[in-house]
Amino acid sequence: MVMEPYIPEGVYAELRIGMNSRWQLVKNLDSIKDQINRWLRIYFPEFLRVFADWEGIAALVVLHEFSTPDQVKQKGVDEIVKRWKQDKIRAVGRKRAERLVEAAKISTGITEGLVAADIELKILLDDYDQKMQQYQTVMELVEKLMMEIPGVSEILNIKGIGLVTASGFIAEVGDISRFSHPKQIQKFAGLNLRENSSGKYKGKTKISKRVRKRLRAILFRAMMPLVSKNKEFRAIHKYYTTRQNNPFKKIQSLILLCCKLIRVMHAILAKKVHYEPEKLLLDMKKDEFFAA
Repeated sequence: MVMEPYIPEGVYAELRIGMNSRWQLVKNLDSIKDQINRWLRIYFPEFLRVFADWEGIAALVVLHEFSTPDQVKQKGVDEIVKRWKQDKIRAVGRKRAERLVEAAKISTGITEGLVAADIELKILLDDYDQKMQQYQTVMELVEKLMMEIPGVSEILNIKGIGLVTASGFIAEVGDISRFSHPKQIQKFAGLNLRENSSGKYKGKTKISKRVRKRLRAILFRAMMPLVSKNKEFRAIHKYYTTRQNNPFKKIQSLILLCCKLIRVMHAILAKKVHYEPEKLLLDMKKDEFFAA
């Protein structure tokens, strides 16, 4: 693998910057979400018993317009339902409004400093709305850029692979033509094996965890939906962890699956081939990534 500093060009440069913006927005959104969850635990802890997710449309209407238990009680069931109907929200109705009002009546939330608390929440929600809009803008650009790269449509047709995984992979790797073999990308991601030894001591064999930490994280995050939704990857994971001879631990299997995903993406992007699930299944018994 060429070790000189790589400066992406053209669409790859645009994609790298776009995905860096996405990572920062996700980090900011996570912080805002944590603060809103904290606010709810303090001032209206029963709220999440009524709404499983405060990011839903109906829940956000409540938080924006009548967030505290006192405001909910003053609004009443009829007015809450009427407000939801204004936005044509059909997933919730009168029963949900009744549950919300009942929760407000028995709330154990703090009742002091509610004027300032209400302002605090509105500031957080404004930040949330702004960051979500920025996130949407960035992802629209990312999707447009991705469609300019040959082979991306084929990758996105693989069940369990979404835009974030595919764009994150390409943003980190860059132009696939600079890698002649997928093992170079495996090493680039820090997924190559190394033995932790010194002198006469022979330690455990582990992945190196060097170079592109974010690329490695992208691959690992992709594994859960792949193993869950993709029958080929699920079958391979089951085979590796349950085979009679030298079964792998789950983490070992996931590392190997990450390397398989690298090979799949490299083949599609570099060789312009189609995804072949049957070939993937036939090849699984040939892998000896870990010593027997």
